[in-house]
Amino acid sequence: MPRPSAPRLLRAALAVLTGLAAVAVAAAPAQAATLTQVSSFGSNPGNLTMYSYRPDNLPAGRPVVVLLHGCTQNGTGYFTNSGWRKYADLWGFSLIVAEQKSGNNALSCFNWYQAADIARGQGEALSVRQMVSHAVANLGADANRVYVSGLSAGGAMSAVMLATYPDVFKAGSVVAGLPYNCGTPCQSAAQSKTPQQWGNLVRAAYSGYTGPWPRVAIWQGQSDSTVVPANGTELMTQWTNVHGVTQTPTGTTSLPGNTTLETYSGDLVRLYKVAGMGHGTPVDPGSGLDQCGTATSYFLDTICSAYRDAVYFGLDNTVTTPPGAPTGLAVTGVTSASVGLSWSAVSGATGYHVYRGGVKVTASPVGDTSYTDNGLAASTTYSYTVRAVNAAGEGAASGAVSATTSATPPPGPAAPTGLAVTSVTDSSVSLSWSAVSGATGYHVYRGGVKVTGAPVSATSYTSTGLAASTGYSFAVSAVNGSGVEGALSAAVPATTAATAACFTASNYAQVAAGRAYHSLGYTYANGSNQNMGLYNTFYTHTLKQTAPNYYVLADGQC
Repeated sequence: MPRPSAPRLLRAALAVLTGLAAVAVAAAPAQAATLTQVSSFGSNPGNLTMYSYRPDNLPAGRPVVVLLHGCTQNGTGYFTNSGWRKYADLWGFSLIVAEQKSGNNALSCFNWYQAADIARGQGEALSVRQMVSHAVANLGADANRVYVSGLSAGGAMSAVMLATYPDVFKAGSVVAGLPYNCGTPCQSAAQSKTPQQWGNLVRAAYSGYTGPWPRVAIWQGQSDSTVVPANGTELMTQWTNVHGVTQTPTGTTSLPGNTTLETYSGDLVRLYKVAGMGHGTPVDPGSGLDQCGTATSYFLDTICSAYRDAVYFGLDNTVTTPPGAPTGLAVTGVTSASVGLSWSAVSGATGYHVYRGGVKVTASPVGDTSYTDNGLAASTTYSYTVRAVNAAGEGAASGAVSATTSATPPPGPAAPTGLAVTSVTDSSVSLSWSAVSGATGYHVYRGGVKVTGAPVSATSYTSTGLAASTGYSFAVSAVNGSGVEGALSAAVPATTAATAACFTASNYAQVAAGRAYHSLGYTYANGSNQNMGLYNTFYTHTLKQTAPNYYVLADGQC
Protein backbone atom coordinates (compact mmCIF):
# COMPACT_ATOMS: atom_id res chain seq x y z
CA MET A 1 0.00 0.00 0.00
CA PRO A 2 1.57 3.32 -0.96
CA ARG A 3 2.57 5.65 1.84
CA PRO A 4 1.04 9.14 1.87
CA SER A 5 3.07 11.93 0.38
CA ALA A 6 4.55 14.59 2.64
CA PRO A 7 2.51 17.54 3.78
CA ARG A 8 2.86 20.96 2.20
CA LEU A 9 5.24 21.95 4.96
CA LEU A 10 8.14 20.08 3.56
CA ARG A 11 6.94 20.48 0.10
CA ALA A 12 7.93 24.12 -0.04
CA ALA A 13 10.99 24.19 2.15
CA LEU A 14 11.77 20.78 1.47
CA ALA A 15 14.76 21.18 -0.54
CA VAL A 16 16.60 21.81 2.61
CA LEU A 17 18.20 19.68 5.16
CA THR A 18 19.96 21.18 7.93
CA GLY A 19 22.89 20.31 9.63
CA LEU A 20 26.27 19.91 8.37
CA ALA A 21 26.85 23.13 10.12
CA ALA A 22 29.41 24.29 7.76
CA VAL A 23 31.72 27.15 7.64
CA ALA A 24 34.60 27.75 5.43
CA VAL A 25 37.61 28.83 7.25
CA ALA A 26 41.03 29.00 5.90
CA ALA A 27 41.29 25.23 6.22
CA ALA A 28 41.05 23.33 2.96
CA PRO A 29 38.86 20.20 2.79
CA ALA A 30 40.48 16.84 3.35
CA GLN A 31 42.16 15.77 0.15
CA ALA A 32 41.26 12.09 0.09
CA ALA A 33 38.20 11.89 2.33
CA THR A 34 34.89 11.63 0.49
CA LEU A 35 31.26 11.10 1.32
CA THR A 36 30.85 7.32 1.20
CA GLN A 37 27.67 5.22 1.10
CA VAL A 38 27.40 2.55 3.81
CA SER A 39 25.59 -0.42 2.31
CA SER A 40 24.74 -2.26 5.54
CA PHE A 41 24.29 -0.79 9.01
CA GLY A 42 21.52 -2.85 10.64
CA SER A 43 17.97 -4.04 9.99
CA ASN A 44 17.10 -0.54 8.70
CA PRO A 45 13.31 -0.72 9.28
CA GLY A 46 12.83 2.77 7.84
CA ASN A 47 14.54 1.80 4.55
CA LEU A 48 16.89 4.82 4.61
CA THR A 49 20.28 5.28 2.95
CA MET A 50 23.39 5.99 5.04
CA TYR A 51 26.45 8.02 4.04
CA SER A 52 29.49 8.70 6.20
CA TYR A 53 32.33 11.22 6.06
CA ARG A 54 35.58 10.83 8.04
CA PRO A 55 38.25 13.48 7.55
CA ASP A 56 41.72 12.24 6.69
CA ASN A 57 43.71 10.87 9.64
CA LEU A 58 40.81 11.24 12.05
CA PRO A 59 41.65 9.29 15.22
CA ALA A 60 39.15 7.06 16.98
CA GLY A 61 37.08 8.48 19.78
CA ARG A 62 36.05 11.69 18.00
CA PRO A 63 32.51 13.16 17.93
CA VAL A 64 29.94 12.47 15.21
CA VAL A 65 27.14 14.66 13.84
CA VAL A 66 24.08 13.21 12.07
CA LEU A 67 22.71 15.39 9.24
CA LEU A 68 19.11 15.17 7.97
CA HIS A 69 18.12 16.85 4.70
CA GLY A 70 14.83 18.49 3.75
CA CYS A 71 12.19 17.49 1.21
CA THR A 72 13.23 17.14 -2.46
CA GLN A 73 16.85 17.10 -1.29
CA ASN A 74 19.39 14.32 -0.96
CA GLY A 75 22.34 13.59 1.25
CA THR A 76 25.01 14.69 -1.21
CA GLY A 77 23.39 18.08 -1.79
CA TYR A 78 23.08 18.76 1.90
CA PHE A 79 26.66 17.69 2.54
CA THR A 80 27.87 19.94 -0.27
CA ASN A 81 25.98 23.14 0.60
CA SER A 82 25.37 23.22 4.35
CA GLY A 83 28.94 23.96 5.46
CA TRP A 84 29.31 21.13 7.95
CA ARG A 85 32.19 19.52 6.05
CA LYS A 86 34.36 22.60 6.67
CA TYR A 87 34.14 22.19 10.43
CA ALA A 88 34.47 18.40 10.33
CA ASP A 89 37.80 18.91 8.56
CA LEU A 90 38.86 21.83 10.74
CA TRP A 91 37.95 20.49 14.17
CA GLY A 92 38.11 16.75 13.60
CA PHE A 93 34.77 15.00 13.78
CA SER A 94 32.86 12.66 11.47
CA LEU A 95 29.51 13.12 9.75
CA ILE A 96 26.63 10.74 9.15
CA VAL A 97 24.29 11.84 6.37
CA ALA A 98 20.94 10.05 6.35
CA GLU A 99 19.00 10.06 3.09
CA GLN A 100 15.32 9.41 2.42
CA LYS A 101 14.18 7.32 -0.56
CA SER A 102 11.43 8.39 -2.93
CA GLY A 103 9.84 4.98 -2.43
CA ASN A 104 9.19 5.93 1.19
CA ASN A 105 7.97 9.43 0.42
CA ALA A 106 7.25 10.92 -3.01
CA LEU A 107 9.02 14.17 -2.10
CA SER A 108 11.92 12.42 -0.33
CA CYS A 109 10.81 13.95 2.99
CA PHE A 110 11.59 12.17 6.22
CA ASN A 111 8.22 10.98 7.56
CA TRP A 112 8.25 13.14 10.69
CA TYR A 113 4.43 13.03 10.89
CA GLN A 114 3.99 9.24 10.67
CA ALA A 115 3.53 7.50 14.04
CA ALA A 116 5.36 4.40 12.80
CA ASP A 117 8.48 6.44 11.97
CA ILE A 118 8.77 8.72 15.01
CA ALA A 119 8.62 6.18 17.86
CA ARG A 120 11.62 4.78 19.70
CA GLY A 121 12.64 1.37 18.41
CA GLN A 122 10.89 1.44 15.03
CA GLY A 123 10.75 2.93 11.56
CA GLU A 124 12.95 5.76 10.38
CA ALA A 125 13.91 6.76 13.94
CA LEU A 126 15.42 3.32 14.54
CA SER A 127 17.22 3.40 11.19
CA VAL A 128 18.98 6.64 12.18
CA ARG A 129 19.81 5.13 15.58
CA GLN A 130 21.36 2.13 13.83
CA MET A 131 23.50 4.49 11.74
CA VAL A 132 24.91 5.91 14.96
CA SER A 133 25.58 2.42 16.34
CA HIS A 134 27.41 1.52 13.13
CA ALA A 135 29.52 4.69 13.34
CA VAL A 136 30.50 3.92 16.93
CA ALA A 137 31.31 0.26 16.23
CA ASN A 138 32.98 0.61 12.83
CA LEU A 139 34.02 4.25 12.26
CA GLY A 140 35.57 5.04 15.63
CA ALA A 141 32.93 7.57 16.73
CA ASP A 142 32.61 8.47 20.41
CA ALA A 143 29.28 7.14 21.74
CA ASN A 144 29.23 9.93 24.34
CA ARG A 145 29.53 12.73 21.79
CA VAL A 146 26.75 12.19 19.27
CA TYR A 147 24.81 15.14 17.82
CA VAL A 148 22.09 15.73 15.21
CA SER A 149 21.01 18.59 12.96
CA GLY A 150 18.38 18.86 10.25
CA LEU A 151 16.38 21.25 8.08
CA SER A 152 12.61 21.40 7.54
CA ALA A 153 11.45 17.76 7.38
CA GLY A 154 14.96 16.88 8.52
CA GLY A 155 14.61 19.47 11.29
CA ALA A 156 11.39 17.84 12.43
CA MET A 157 13.20 14.48 12.31
CA SER A 158 16.05 15.97 14.34
CA ALA A 159 13.48 16.77 17.05
CA VAL A 160 12.25 13.17 16.74
CA MET A 161 15.73 11.79 17.41
CA LEU A 162 16.29 14.08 20.42
CA ALA A 163 12.94 13.05 21.91
CA THR A 164 13.11 9.31 21.23
CA TYR A 165 16.82 8.78 21.93
CA PRO A 166 17.87 11.28 24.63
CA ASP A 167 20.26 8.60 25.87
CA VAL A 168 22.12 8.71 22.54
CA PHE A 169 22.19 12.37 21.46
CA LYS A 170 23.98 14.87 23.67
CA ALA A 171 22.63 17.91 21.80
CA GLY A 172 21.01 18.84 18.50
CA SER A 173 19.71 21.63 16.30
CA VAL A 174 16.35 22.01 14.58
CA VAL A 175 16.33 24.33 11.56
CA ALA A 176 12.92 25.46 10.29
CA GLY A 177 11.46 22.34 11.90
CA LEU A 178 8.54 21.50 14.18
CA PRO A 179 7.96 20.37 17.77
CA TYR A 180 8.09 16.64 18.38
CA ASN A 181 4.84 14.76 17.65
CA CYS A 182 2.98 17.94 16.72
CA GLY A 183 1.57 16.65 13.43
CA THR A 184 0.89 18.47 10.18
CA PRO A 185 -1.34 21.22 11.67
CA CYS A 186 1.73 22.86 13.25
CA GLN A 187 3.26 23.61 9.90
CA SER A 188 0.91 26.43 9.00
CA ALA A 189 -0.56 27.71 12.28
CA ALA A 190 0.27 28.19 15.95
CA GLN A 191 -1.16 25.55 18.28
CA SER A 192 -2.94 26.03 21.60
CA LYS A 193 -0.92 23.95 24.06
CA THR A 194 0.49 24.68 27.50
CA PRO A 195 4.22 24.22 28.16
CA GLN A 196 3.35 21.08 30.13
CA GLN A 197 1.41 19.65 27.19
CA TRP A 198 4.30 20.35 24.82
CA GLY A 199 6.77 18.76 27.23
CA ASN A 200 4.55 15.73 27.80
CA LEU A 201 4.81 14.84 24.11
CA VAL A 202 8.59 14.48 24.49
CA ARG A 203 8.46 12.71 27.84
CA ALA A 204 6.03 10.15 26.41
CA ALA A 205 8.50 9.30 23.62
CA TYR A 206 10.72 7.44 26.09
CA SER A 207 8.50 6.72 29.08
CA GLY A 208 10.40 6.23 32.30
CA TYR A 209 13.60 7.93 31.11
CA THR A 210 15.33 9.67 34.03
CA GLY A 211 18.68 10.68 32.51
CA PRO A 212 19.79 14.10 31.26
CA TRP A 213 17.94 15.61 28.28
CA PRO A 214 19.82 16.92 25.23
CA ARG A 215 20.56 20.61 24.81
CA VAL A 216 18.70 22.05 21.81
CA ALA A 217 19.41 24.89 19.36
CA ILE A 218 16.46 26.14 17.30
CA TRP A 219 16.72 28.19 14.09
CA GLN A 220 13.68 29.96 12.65
CA GLY A 221 13.34 32.48 9.82
CA GLN A 222 10.87 35.16 10.85
CA SER A 223 9.53 35.44 7.27
CA ASP A 224 9.12 31.69 6.75
CA SER A 225 5.76 30.97 5.13
CA THR A 226 6.37 27.22 4.81
CA VAL A 227 6.96 26.51 8.49
CA VAL A 228 5.40 29.46 10.31
CA PRO A 229 7.63 31.21 12.89
CA ALA A 230 5.36 30.06 15.74
CA ASN A 231 7.07 26.67 15.44
CA GLY A 232 10.34 28.14 16.69
CA THR A 233 8.63 29.47 19.81
CA GLU A 234 6.75 26.20 20.32
CA LEU A 235 9.96 24.19 20.04
CA MET A 236 11.53 26.45 22.66
CA THR A 237 8.48 26.00 24.90
CA GLN A 238 8.58 22.22 24.47
CA TRP A 239 12.25 21.79 25.32
CA THR A 240 12.44 24.33 28.15
CA ASN A 241 9.54 22.47 29.77
CA VAL A 242 11.33 19.15 29.27
CA HIS A 243 14.37 20.63 31.02
CA GLY A 244 12.14 22.04 33.76
CA VAL A 245 13.19 25.66 33.22
CA THR A 246 11.38 28.94 32.54
CA GLN A 247 10.20 30.07 29.11
CA THR A 248 11.68 33.53 29.79
CA PRO A 249 15.11 34.02 28.15
CA THR A 250 18.03 34.52 30.50
CA GLY A 251 20.08 36.20 27.77
CA THR A 252 19.53 37.99 24.44
CA THR A 253 22.33 38.67 21.91
CA SER A 254 22.37 40.43 18.52
CA LEU A 255 24.31 38.47 15.86
CA PRO A 256 25.19 39.07 12.18
CA GLY A 257 22.63 38.43 9.46
CA ASN A 258 19.77 40.18 11.33
CA THR A 259 19.84 37.36 13.86
CA THR A 260 18.76 37.52 17.50
CA LEU A 261 19.85 34.75 19.85
CA GLU A 262 17.79 33.99 22.96
CA THR A 263 19.28 31.63 25.54
CA TYR A 264 17.38 29.83 28.27
CA SER A 265 18.64 28.76 31.70
CA GLY A 266 22.34 28.16 31.37
CA ASP A 267 22.09 27.71 27.58
CA LEU A 268 20.16 24.44 27.84
CA VAL A 269 17.98 25.74 25.02
CA ARG A 270 18.72 28.49 22.52
CA LEU A 271 16.46 30.10 19.90
CA TYR A 272 17.87 31.91 16.86
CA LYS A 273 15.39 34.30 15.23
CA VAL A 274 16.57 35.42 11.77
CA ALA A 275 14.67 38.55 10.71
CA GLY A 276 13.58 38.65 7.07
CA MET A 277 14.66 35.06 6.33
CA GLY A 278 12.34 32.60 4.63
CA HIS A 279 12.50 28.82 4.66
CA GLY A 280 15.96 27.32 4.61
CA THR A 281 19.26 26.67 6.35
CA PRO A 282 21.18 29.85 7.24
CA VAL A 283 24.59 29.98 5.53
CA ASP A 284 27.19 32.72 5.03
CA PRO A 285 29.60 31.92 2.18
CA GLY A 286 33.15 33.14 2.75
CA SER A 287 36.55 32.21 4.11
CA GLY A 288 36.18 33.54 7.64
CA LEU A 289 36.12 31.11 10.55
CA ASP A 290 32.44 31.86 11.18
CA GLN A 291 31.46 31.70 7.50
CA CYS A 292 30.31 28.63 5.62
CA GLY A 293 28.08 27.03 3.02
CA THR A 294 26.83 27.78 -0.47
CA ALA A 295 23.93 30.16 -1.11
CA THR A 296 21.37 28.37 -3.27
CA SER A 297 17.77 27.18 -3.01
CA TYR A 298 16.90 26.65 0.66
CA PHE A 299 20.43 27.59 1.73
CA LEU A 300 19.94 31.25 2.57
CA ASP A 301 22.75 33.82 2.81
CA THR A 302 22.35 35.21 6.34
CA ILE A 303 24.54 33.65 9.06
CA CYS A 304 26.48 30.39 9.23
CA SER A 305 24.30 28.12 11.34
CA ALA A 306 26.75 25.23 11.10
CA TYR A 307 29.48 27.24 12.82
CA ARG A 308 27.18 28.30 15.65
CA ASP A 309 25.87 24.76 16.11
CA ALA A 310 29.33 23.17 16.07
CA VAL A 311 30.50 25.61 18.74
CA TYR A 312 27.30 25.02 20.77
CA PHE A 313 27.95 21.28 20.58
CA GLY A 314 31.49 21.87 21.87
CA LEU A 315 33.14 20.60 18.67
CA ASP A 316 35.49 23.57 18.21
CA ASN A 317 38.01 22.31 20.78
CA THR A 318 38.44 25.85 22.09
CA VAL A 319 37.31 25.17 25.67
CA THR A 320 40.35 23.73 27.42
CA THR A 321 40.00 25.18 30.91
CA PRO A 322 37.27 24.26 33.41
CA PRO A 323 35.26 27.18 34.84
CA GLY A 324 36.03 28.90 38.13
CA ALA A 325 34.52 28.04 41.51
CA PRO A 326 30.97 29.30 42.15
CA THR A 327 30.53 32.02 44.77
CA GLY A 328 27.61 33.07 46.92
CA LEU A 329 26.50 29.54 47.86
CA ALA A 330 23.70 29.91 50.39
CA VAL A 331 20.94 27.89 52.03
CA THR A 332 17.54 29.18 50.88
CA GLY A 333 15.30 26.92 52.95
CA VAL A 334 15.02 23.65 54.88
CA THR A 335 12.31 21.14 55.75
CA SER A 336 12.50 17.92 57.70
CA ALA A 337 13.60 16.12 54.52
CA SER A 338 15.13 18.74 52.19
CA VAL A 339 17.62 21.60 51.85
CA GLY A 340 17.33 24.37 49.25
CA LEU A 341 20.50 26.00 47.85
CA SER A 342 21.39 28.87 45.50
CA TRP A 343 24.62 30.37 44.17
CA SER A 344 25.92 32.97 41.71
CA ALA A 345 26.34 32.12 38.02
CA VAL A 346 29.86 31.39 36.72
CA SER A 347 30.93 32.83 33.37
CA GLY A 348 31.30 30.13 30.71
CA ALA A 349 29.60 27.44 32.78
CA THR A 350 27.09 25.16 31.04
CA GLY A 351 25.83 23.62 34.29
CA TYR A 352 26.62 22.80 37.90
CA HIS A 353 27.13 19.75 40.12
CA VAL A 354 26.09 19.72 43.79
CA TYR A 355 28.07 17.80 46.42
CA ARG A 356 26.79 16.73 49.86
CA GLY A 357 29.49 15.73 52.33
CA GLY A 358 31.95 15.52 49.43
CA VAL A 359 29.74 13.13 47.40
CA LYS A 360 28.15 14.26 44.13
CA VAL A 361 24.34 14.16 44.38
CA THR A 362 23.49 15.43 40.87
CA ALA A 363 23.47 12.69 38.24
CA SER A 364 23.82 15.31 35.49
CA PRO A 365 24.65 19.03 35.63
CA VAL A 366 21.76 21.31 36.64
CA GLY A 367 21.16 24.29 34.37
CA ASP A 368 19.90 26.69 37.04
CA THR A 369 21.81 28.32 39.89
CA SER A 370 19.58 26.67 42.48
CA TYR A 371 18.94 23.15 43.69
CA THR A 372 16.82 21.30 46.28
CA ASP A 373 18.34 18.23 47.89
CA ASN A 374 15.55 15.84 48.92
CA GLY A 375 15.21 12.58 50.85
CA LEU A 376 17.20 13.74 53.87
CA ALA A 377 16.91 12.72 57.52
CA ALA A 378 15.21 15.06 59.97
CA SER A 379 17.23 17.05 62.56
CA THR A 380 20.48 16.30 60.72
CA THR A 381 23.32 18.63 59.66
CA TYR A 382 24.71 18.43 56.12
CA SER A 383 27.57 20.18 54.32
CA TYR A 384 27.35 21.30 50.67
CA THR A 385 29.64 22.56 47.89
CA VAL A 386 28.98 23.29 44.19
CA ARG A 387 31.21 22.97 41.11
CA ALA A 388 30.67 24.61 37.71
CA VAL A 389 30.94 22.55 34.49
CA ASN A 390 31.85 23.30 30.86
CA ALA A 391 33.15 21.28 27.92
CA ALA A 392 36.55 20.94 29.60
CA GLY A 393 35.08 19.40 32.74
CA GLU A 394 34.34 20.42 36.34
CA GLY A 395 35.98 23.39 37.99
CA ALA A 396 37.00 23.94 41.59
CA ALA A 397 34.55 23.59 44.47
CA SER A 398 32.81 26.55 46.01
CA GLY A 399 33.12 27.37 49.67
CA ALA A 400 31.12 24.96 51.82
CA VAL A 401 27.87 25.80 53.60
CA SER A 402 26.08 23.81 56.30
CA ALA A 403 22.36 23.25 56.79
CA THR A 404 20.37 21.41 59.43
CA THR A 405 17.04 19.86 58.53
CA SER A 406 14.07 20.59 60.78
CA ALA A 407 12.50 18.10 63.18
CA THR A 408 10.07 15.51 61.86
CA PRO A 409 6.52 16.92 61.99
CA PRO A 410 3.82 15.03 63.86
CA PRO A 411 2.15 12.25 61.89
CA GLY A 412 -0.43 13.36 59.35
CA PRO A 413 -3.76 11.72 58.57
CA ALA A 414 -4.02 8.31 56.94
CA ALA A 415 -3.61 7.85 53.21
CA PRO A 416 -6.91 8.18 51.30
CA THR A 417 -8.46 5.00 49.91
CA GLY A 418 -10.84 4.34 47.04
CA LEU A 419 -9.13 6.69 44.58
CA ALA A 420 -10.80 6.20 41.20
CA VAL A 421 -11.08 7.89 37.80
CA THR A 422 -14.65 9.07 37.27
CA SER A 423 -14.35 10.53 33.76
CA VAL A 424 -11.89 11.72 31.11
CA THR A 425 -11.94 14.16 28.20
CA ASP A 426 -9.23 15.00 25.70
CA SER A 427 -7.82 17.58 28.18
CA SER A 428 -8.99 16.55 31.66
CA VAL A 429 -9.23 13.69 34.16
CA SER A 430 -11.78 13.67 37.01
CA LEU A 431 -11.08 11.80 40.25
CA SER A 432 -12.88 10.83 43.46
CA TRP A 433 -11.85 9.13 46.70
CA SER A 434 -13.12 8.20 50.16
CA ALA A 435 -13.06 10.73 53.00
CA VAL A 436 -10.31 10.37 55.63
CA SER A 437 -11.13 10.78 59.34
CA GLY A 438 -9.66 14.00 60.72
CA ALA A 439 -8.79 15.43 57.30
CA THR A 440 -9.68 19.05 56.53
CA GLY A 441 -8.53 18.90 52.91
CA TYR A 442 -6.64 16.95 50.27
CA HIS A 443 -3.76 17.43 47.85
CA VAL A 444 -3.70 15.84 44.39
CA TYR A 445 -0.48 14.65 42.74
CA ARG A 446 0.04 14.01 39.02
CA GLY A 447 3.13 12.07 38.06
CA GLY A 448 4.51 12.63 41.56
CA VAL A 449 4.11 16.43 41.34
CA LYS A 450 1.57 18.27 43.50
CA VAL A 451 -1.00 20.04 41.28
CA THR A 452 -3.17 21.61 44.00
CA GLY A 453 -1.84 24.94 45.23
CA ALA A 454 -3.98 24.68 48.36
CA PRO A 455 -5.83 21.69 49.81
CA VAL A 456 -9.24 20.98 48.27
CA SER A 457 -12.05 20.32 50.75
CA ALA A 458 -14.07 17.97 48.53
CA THR A 459 -13.29 14.31 47.89
CA SER A 460 -13.20 14.90 44.15
CA TYR A 461 -11.01 16.86 41.75
CA THR A 462 -10.65 17.50 38.01
CA SER A 463 -7.16 17.92 36.58
CA THR A 464 -7.32 20.13 33.47
CA GLY A 465 -5.02 21.36 30.72
CA LEU A 466 -3.80 17.87 29.85
CA ALA A 467 -2.59 16.52 26.50
CA ALA A 468 -4.92 14.33 24.45
CA SER A 469 -4.24 10.58 24.16
CA THR A 470 -1.70 10.75 27.00
CA GLY A 471 -1.31 8.53 30.05
CA TYR A 472 -1.05 10.05 33.53
CA SER A 473 -0.74 8.76 37.09
CA PHE A 474 -2.58 10.30 40.04
CA ALA A 475 -2.39 10.00 43.82
CA VAL A 476 -3.99 11.89 46.72
CA SER A 477 -2.91 12.84 50.24
CA ALA A 478 -4.97 14.11 53.20
CA VAL A 479 -4.19 17.24 55.26
CA ASN A 480 -5.29 17.85 58.88
CA GLY A 481 -6.23 21.06 60.69
CA SER A 482 -2.58 21.70 61.63
CA GLY A 483 -1.61 21.68 57.98
CA VAL A 484 0.26 18.36 58.30
CA GLU A 485 0.06 16.26 55.15
CA GLY A 486 -0.25 12.48 55.38
CA ALA A 487 0.96 9.71 53.13
CA LEU A 488 -0.05 9.34 49.50
CA SER A 489 -2.81 7.01 48.39
CA ALA A 490 -2.20 4.21 45.97
CA ALA A 491 -1.77 5.66 42.48
CA VAL A 492 -4.31 5.22 39.69
CA PRO A 493 -3.57 5.58 35.96
CA ALA A 494 -5.72 7.53 33.51
CA THR A 495 -5.44 8.18 29.78
CA THR A 496 -7.04 11.23 28.21
CA ALA A 497 -9.30 10.83 25.19
CA ALA A 498 -8.10 11.48 21.67
CA THR A 499 -8.86 14.83 20.06
CA ALA A 500 -11.20 14.27 17.14
CA ALA A 501 -10.01 16.87 14.63
CA CYS A 502 -12.01 17.24 11.40
CA PHE A 503 -10.70 18.26 7.97
CA THR A 504 -12.89 19.08 4.95
CA ALA A 505 -11.10 19.24 1.59
CA SER A 506 -10.97 17.75 -1.88
CA ASN A 507 -9.61 14.25 -2.26
CA TYR A 508 -6.53 15.71 -3.90
CA ALA A 509 -5.94 18.07 -0.96
CA GLN A 510 -6.51 15.32 1.62
CA VAL A 511 -3.78 13.24 0.00
CA ALA A 512 -1.44 16.25 -0.22
CA ALA A 513 -1.97 16.91 3.49
CA GLY A 514 -1.05 13.34 4.42
CA ARG A 515 -4.51 12.32 5.65
CA ALA A 516 -5.27 9.97 2.73
CA TYR A 517 -3.53 8.11 -0.06
CA HIS A 518 -4.43 7.20 -3.62
CA SER A 519 -4.19 3.95 -5.53
CA LEU A 520 -5.36 3.04 -9.04
CA GLY A 521 -7.18 6.35 -9.38
CA TYR A 522 -9.11 6.15 -6.09
CA THR A 523 -8.57 7.85 -2.75
CA TYR A 524 -8.54 6.06 0.61
CA ALA A 525 -8.50 7.44 4.17
CA ASN A 526 -5.33 6.69 6.14
CA GLY A 527 -5.85 4.08 8.83
CA SER A 528 -9.47 3.14 8.09
CA ASN A 529 -8.78 2.66 4.35
CA GLN A 530 -12.32 3.87 3.57
CA ASN A 531 -12.91 4.53 -0.12
CA MET A 532 -13.38 8.28 -0.72
CA GLY A 533 -13.98 8.11 -4.47
CA LEU A 534 -11.89 9.30 -7.39
CA TYR A 535 -8.56 10.98 -6.81
CA ASN A 536 -9.24 14.51 -8.09
CA THR A 537 -10.21 18.01 -6.95
CA PHE A 538 -13.95 17.53 -7.57
CA TYR A 539 -14.75 15.01 -4.83
CA THR A 540 -14.80 16.60 -1.37
CA HIS A 541 -15.06 14.79 1.96
CA THR A 542 -14.69 15.45 5.67
CA LEU A 543 -12.20 13.25 7.51
CA LYS A 544 -12.17 12.90 11.29
CA GLN A 545 -8.90 11.97 12.99
CA THR A 546 -9.60 9.47 15.78
CA ALA A 547 -6.02 8.35 16.47
CA PRO A 548 -2.53 9.18 15.22
CA ASN A 549 -2.63 8.83 11.39
CA TYR A 550 -6.10 7.21 11.57
CA TYR A 551 -8.97 8.95 9.75
CA VAL A 552 -12.60 8.04 9.13
CA LEU A 553 -15.19 9.53 6.80
CA ALA A 554 -17.30 12.05 8.71
CA ASP A 555 -19.30 13.95 6.10
CA GLY A 556 -21.90 16.07 7.89
CA GLN A 557 -20.75 14.92 11.32
CA CYS A 558 -18.30 17.71 12.24
